[in-house]
Amino acid sequence: MSVEVLNKEKTIDLRKKHIGPSCKIFFSHDPIKIVQAKGQYMYDEEGHRYLDCINNVAHVGHCHPDVVRAGAQQMEKLNTNTRFLHDNLVLYAQKLQATLPDKLSVCYFVNSGSEANDLALRLAWQYSGHKDIITLENAYHGHVSSLIDISPYKFHQLSDAEQKLFVHVAPSPDVYRGKYQVDHLDPATAYADAVKEIIDKVHKKGGKIAAFIAESLQSCGGQVIPPVGYFQQVAKHVHKAGGVFIADEVQVGFGRVGSNFWAFQLQGEDFVPDIVTMGKPIGNGHPMSCVVTTREVAEAFMSTGMEYFNTFGGNPVSCAIGLAVLDVIAKEDLQGNALRVGRYLTDLLEKQKEKHLLVGDIRGCGLFVGVELVRDRVKLTPATAEAQEVIYKLKEQHILLSADGPHCNVLKFKPPLCFTMEDADLVVEKIDLILTELEEAMGLKVHGTLNMEDEGGKRKLSTDENGHQYRDSSVNGKSQGVPQRNKRLKN
Repeated sequence: MSVEVLNKEKTIDLRKKHIGPSCKIFFSHDPIKIVQAKGQYMYDEEGHRYLDCINNVAHVGHCHPDVVRAGAQQMEKLNTNTRFLHDNLVLYAQKLQATLPDKLSVCYFVNSGSEANDLALRLAWQYSGHKDIITLENAYHGHVSSLIDISPYKFHQLSDAEQKLFVHVAPSPDVYRGKYQVDHLDPATAYADAVKEIIDKVHKKGGKIAAFIAESLQSCGGQVIPPVGYFQQVAKHVHKAGGVFIADEVQVGFGRVGSNFWAFQLQGEDFVPDIVTMGKPIGNGHPMSCVVTTREVAEAFMSTGMEYFNTFGGNPVSCAIGLAVLDVIAKEDLQGNALRVGRYLTDLLEKQKEKHLLVGDIRGCGLFVGVELVRDRVKLTPATAEAQEVIYKLKEQHILLSADGPHCNVLKFKPPLCFTMEDADLVVEKIDLILTELEEAMGLKVHGTLNMEDEGGKRKLSTDENGHQYRDSSVNGKSQGVPQRNKRLKN
């Protein structure tokens, strides 16, 4: 049966009529209708090609033929649930485990990152016998109720929301904008000590820690790279309290960081989480995810007497696709490409920092890179409107990029791993031109602070640009302030 081809206006009308209004889209004032994609490119209904710099779901490239073929061939043979024996399940689990430290040996397959993190909480609660969860500022772990509770990135958007009593928020280990910055003697220990302080307060109130959960690299929180040694020290404090460490790799796993297959491995070989969750890139767009844990945690979960069953998790088609994704990563050396192209991209962006005062910080690993835009490099005043302007100007140049972070001022690079040096050249060249135009329009003071007095020519942005809730430097009406600096950051 053929599907009716709609014009863009009809698609928008039907979406408004039948899709929930809280389901936001990119570029809301002029959305793009995508009808096809291949590799690192997406195509609209008029055949215009867009360079995709943000789609970390299409990990090995949109519609990769090996992945598509694997799914189609298995779908022609069989798709059923895991109560029947099937080789795809165990072969995939074996191959996935080979990328992880030995102690992480037991898999639970589910269908999304949210499902994976929800199950991880259940595992932690059962294994520890405790309830309290420590999460990070600006963290996002999923859309189901249990995860909204531990995701400040989400629950801070709710004006009438109350933080759950069992949820405790630790400072984000952000060495650029956070409490302990790059010039601190030991930011890893300082941020870890903040977690220990939370644990001590919980114990004084009679609570007990079940888990500390963190994205191995914070994505929605603004592309934050934790200082090396932070996770090791946090794990030590959490284990002493009887809890477990959950590493959320949903957005950053499977070779994206280049130097390692998993982002938590950036902390060093001596750090191994108790539970790792993964999703998004695992199936290259196919709904699949996984929780991997230790034998001890898995056996504690079994001791409840309750069977765990997931209708679609680990089905033969999903596992065939998962196997194909791992094969493509290895065959095409996509982890190596992420390392090489990521370094090249970062070097190009560092040159933009030398050239443009709007660029406050460049940070990243492999093809996970953030560009934080600021109006003042000393006060770190977020350049939120300017970040949105860059995104829309890039869209006009057929380049797709997004902005995030607590102030929505961090440009996020998370492209498919087939991204090339030529792609990096193109997008940075366009960013250079856009920033030049912006800075000329704003005017610059001699000492390097942007003159914001005349913004009359700037397009006013709505409160839901780029598919995100627009957030300034306040949360729930309370000013968060801007960290003051005693000295200017060195370029």
